[in-house]
Order: sequence, then C-alpha cells, then structure tokens
Amino acid sequence: MKLITVTLRSHAATRYELDFFGGLPMCCTKTPHDRKRRRRTARNLLSCIRDSQQIFTQNGCCLNAIAAVAAALMFAVCAGAAVAAQPNILWITAEDMSPALGCYGDHYATTPNIDQLAAESVRYTHAFATAPVCSPVRSGLITGCYATSLGTHNMRSAFPLPASVRGFPALLRNAGYFTSNNVKTDYNTSDAARLINESWGQSSDTAHWRNRQDKAAPFFSVFNLMTSHQSRTMVWPYEKFQAEVQSKISPAEIHDPADAPLPPYYPDTPIIRRDCARFYDCVTVMDQQVGAILQQLKDDGLDDDTIVFFFSDHGSGMPRHKRALFDTGMHVPLLIRFPQKYQHLAPVRAGATTDSLVSFVDFPPTVLNLCRQSIPGHMHGQAFLGEDLPAAREFAFGHRDRVDEAFDCARSVRSKDFLYIRNFMPHLSYNQPTAWPDQGDIRGEIYARTHRDTMTAAQWQFAGPTRPREELFDCRTDPQNLHNLANSADHKSELAKMRDVLAKSVRRYGDRGFIPESLLQNRLAGTQSKTADGGHAASAAAVKSAFATVYELLKLHKSSDAAVRYWATIGLGQKKMSWEIIPAMLTGLTDPAWAVRIEAARILTENENPGQALPVLIEAAGHTDLNNVLHAVRTIELLGDRARPAISAVRRVALRCQSILPTATTATFVQTAEQDLAMFISFSANAFLNGQTNADQPDP
Repeated sequence: MKLITVTLRSHAATRYELDFFGGLPMCCTKTPHDRKRRRRTARNLLSCIRDSQQIFTQNGCCLNAIAAVAAALMFAVCAGAAVAAQPNILWITAEDMSPALGCYGDHYATTPNIDQLAAESVRYTHAFATAPVCSPVRSGLITGCYATSLGTHNMRSAFPLPASVRGFPALLRNAGYFTSNNVKTDYNTSDAARLINESWGQSSDTAHWRNRQDKAAPFFSVFNLMTSHQSRTMVWPYEKFQAEVQSKISPAEIHDPADAPLPPYYPDTPIIRRDCARFYDCVTVMDQQVGAILQQLKDDGLDDDTIVFFFSDHGSGMPRHKRALFDTGMHVPLLIRFPQKYQHLAPVRAGATTDSLVSFVDFPPTVLNLCRQSIPGHMHGQAFLGEDLPAAREFAFGHRDRVDEAFDCARSVRSKDFLYIRNFMPHLSYNQPTAWPDQGDIRGEIYARTHRDTMTAAQWQFAGPTRPREELFDCRTDPQNLHNLANSADHKSELAKMRDVLAKSVRRYGDRGFIPESLLQNRLAGTQSKTADGGHAASAAAVKSAFATVYELLKLHKSSDAAVRYWATIGLGQKKMSWEIIPAMLTGLTDPAWAVRIEAARILTENENPGQALPVLIEAAGHTDLNNVLHAVRTIELLGDRARPAISAVRRVALRCQSILPTATTATFVQTAEQDLAMFISFSANAFLNGQTNADQPDP
C-alpha cells in the first residue's frame, strides 16, 4: 500500500490536500492552513465534491466519489474536533409547574411526551428555583447571579444592573452561536433592553433555531411555554380556560376532579377539586407542545447534535406553591437529554436519576462550560456539567420579597435533606390577599373557610394570619413541609447549622433585599455611600431582629443607617408593647426615612395607638415617590377598618394611579417602572375601598 495525496480546488481556487493510505482517508490539511475556519473548510470541501470538481492524484488516477466523500468526512473529524465540542443547546421551559409529571411519579398526570423525554434523559430529583415567582428567577437565569445581589429581587422592579453584568447568551454569540428566545424575557431590570439586545440573535414569538442563516452554526434556543401559567390554571374565568386550553385535549384526556390528588393544605370542595384537575389539563396541553418542539428537532436531523434541557421556572401557580419558599414553590422538574456523542458529559446513563443539588444560578455557567466558554467571575452559580467541575453544591438558596402589592421578606436554605426558612416578616400571612391571583375561584374557597376552629393544622399553616420566625423541615419524611421542626430538641444542631449557612450567604452575596425600595433606588443611583450598596448592615440587623433583646433593638433603632432603623422597628413590633418601645415608635413617626415612618405607624395602629400614626400613613399615601405610596397604601389595606379615616386619601391615590395606568391592565404584562407601581398601588387601594362600607361616598 502506498500513500496517495489528493488535491481539490474549489471555485475560490482554495487548495485542499487529503492523504489516503490503502484507499482509506488518513488526514486532511488546507493550503494555506487556517485553523480558525475549519468548519467552513469542511463545508467548502463538500461543496467541491457536489460540484463534481475534478480530483487529481499524484499518479493521475481519479478517485471514486465515495472515497472523496469519505475523505471529506475524515476532514470534518480530523480538523473539526473543536466543532464536536460545541453542542447545540435547547431549553424548553414551562411556566409555574412543580414536578407534576408521570416521570416524577405523579400517576394523575398525563404527560406522554415528557415521560418519553425522561426515559432518554438524566432526571434530576433536587433541582431548585432561586425564587417562587418568575421575574426574579429570570433575572438569575440570564445573568447567573442571585437577584437579591442585583436589586432585581422584588416583582417587579426596574433598578439598573452593573455594566459588567451581561446576559450569558451574549458570550455564546461571541463564540459563533446563533441564539434565539421564544419569547418571554421579563428580566426585572431597567437594563432589560440591553440584556435582550446583547443576548439574542432573535427574541420574538417566531424565534427559532430554524431561522439561523448559517445552518451549520451551533445554536442556543429557548422556548418558553405559557400553558401551565397561573393565569391558565386558576385566574382566568373557567369558561375562558375551557375555550383556550381544555379544548386542545380529547375528552378522554380531561382529568376527573373526583380523582384529583388533593394536598392536605387545601379544603376539600368541588371548586378546589375542579381547579386542581384544571391544572393537570394545562400540564397535558403543555406536554403536547413539548412533543411538537422535540419533533421539529428530530425532523431537522439535529437530535444527535443537541443537548436538551426541560424545566419549569418555579413551582405551580396554585395556592401555597407559587410565592412560597416551601418545596411546592421552589422544587422544579429538570430533565437533560444528551445525544450519544455527548454521553460522556452526562452524570449518569440515560433514563437514570441523580440527586445532585442544582440551583438556577448554576444554569448559565453550566451551559457555558458545556460549550467550552469561560465562566465570568461575577457569576454566583457553578457548573454541574462538562469538564473541570467544582465540588458538588451543598446548599440551594431562595428568597421571597415583594410580589406585586404584597410585601414580604423571607430567605431559605435547602440541603439534600432539609429545608430551612427564615421569615423576616412573620406578622404577615403566607396567604396574603393579592388582587391578581385572588380572581381565581380557588382562592375565594380558601378565604371563605379560613377559621381556626374548622381548619386542619396543615390548612391553617398556610391560611393563618402569621408565620413562625423560623421553619425547619425534614424533606425526606415530610416532602410537603407540614411539620416544623424548628423547636425540636432533636434538631437543634441542624437548625444552628442552617442559621449559620443563611447568615453567611446573605453577607457573601451582598443581599440587597433587606434595603427598602425607596432607599435602595438612591443607593443604586449612587446618591448615597457606596459602602451601603451590599446591604450588609441592613441584613445583619434583619438577621438579628427576631432574636435580639428590646435593649439591643432600641440601640439599632438609633443607627445612622436608615435600613438598620427599618429592621429595628420591625423587630420591636414583634415584641410585646411596653413603655420602652412606644416612645421609639413615636420617634419613628418622624424618621427621615419614610419606610421607617410607615412601619412605626403600622405597629402603633395595630397596638391601638392610631392617633398620631394614621396621619403619617395618609401623608405617605400622597408622597411623590411611588415606592413610599405603595408601602403606605398596602399597610392601610391590611389594617382594614382600623385605617378607615384614610378613605379619602386612598380614593385620591386610586385616581392618581388610574391616570398613570388604566386599572384594567393585567399584572402579567411588564409596563414602565412607574406604571407597574401604579398598578400595584391600585390593587391595594381598590381592595381597601371595596372593603369599607360607604367608601364610594363623596367627602363631606
């Protein structure tokens, strides 16, 4: 056998030399050599063959076309090793969905397409969102950073991002990837337009990998499916759900409410059963959509080149799931399918499960690592797939902050076995009234039955007026998080460990969620000291507030940092009113920070001292800063009849907000920052006015 060198010339007169030994292609080089264009070289070579260019050998013989094709393929293998290291990545995300799938053991679910995908994928049993609502989650998914560190933790907000924080798909675009997003963005920042423009080659309801001009280019494509969103599963009128969702499945696929797996924290009523079945109908339609996308991938012959992710953005939109840090709000399904050529990157074989703990902030660095791109140092997540992986994650962190008009502040730590929740505002119920989801019939059913004497312990845990300061659940024996072990003598060491992990995490990641929004906007705008940006003093005060003595809290109440005084005020409000505390609250009514004034006014009014307090709330309701207005009006709403003297002021606020944004606007659409705030203020203002007798009468 002898070595034969084949020379090809393309239309551009580029020379390609292929070496054959014994009729088999051995290697391929390009003259002149250009490593940066290997993939283009392979395509040009195949084009030469298709165009029937003459192939000449050193001895003048013409090689068989099959051998030439083999040579071309050998070229792609030899010269294109880097190409094989750049897989396509497909994300299919479902809205508002816990692991209510057949492949996760839910026998009531009808999800044949996703179950088949699971049989071909690695199924993750410990994947967690960073928040139980969508827009803060999406902020983390696009940046790889915790929303609490960026100021994007409230839903919704419009604070700017540091210029160095980019959407991670921009790094893939720089590496030659085509990127597409279909279609939701909702990145929860005033820099959303920048993130969209730098991240996506296409972002629209028609964005698709099929739209890339260079069909050989690798792609990262996202498809976001709204069918299981809370609007469909419980908020829309039932007739609209039937017309737009349920009509897409056969009668045999419609779920029977009588068979619905009702969780113990729901009262058992026909309406609640109907809406639980309705949720599963939405999941079935979503499953059909997943099947259609996967079929398109197969039809395009891209199955073998694409790593597929399927996951949801957080737990289901049903009560006690969305907006709550329980596993019902944070635990998500995650399936990842690896084609044969990338099986070496999978942690286990196809069809198997892994209990590796993963968080949404891990997704951006993981995709970058799979695509052999550098991971920016500012990302908080860590890669869990690919090469050179760090040590496995031990804890997943979660946060709950303001959602629409409902204020809150809670943090969670999840290990493989335990869930720890710290409620920094324990005076607020898990089941706060909230205008948009309260349109759902299931919410009304729960409100109508919220009585301590008739509800079970599981039902009261969610519907009761307050929450524990701390909650600890053993998720192995209590997957629905019903039995709080925070006071268990047998779990003192676990509780202490989780407390310590939480305290360190809020400091490590610079948690800004402890700074009231009216103060945070000034700090992020650079009008106050840069040292306060991370919120370390505020978070330390918040962590301390529940366990500090009255003396310690009174000392914090005199801090020069307004955010510290805010948390000292909330901490004092959780103590029994005393001659020491009341003077501090009265002082708080004239604090330079309106956030402190409003909390002091709330505490005094709740403790039968409304005389000087209500005028402060009424004044705050007319403030120029809508962040202060929202805080004040929400406080008035929750005070109810005790705040009746504020009716006229609230009526004026409602008219002011209506001039900014019509009240018919739905909370699912992102507006300007001012319009979003006006919408949320309107929610609280109208709820308060509707709850007051003769509130629609003109002022005397």
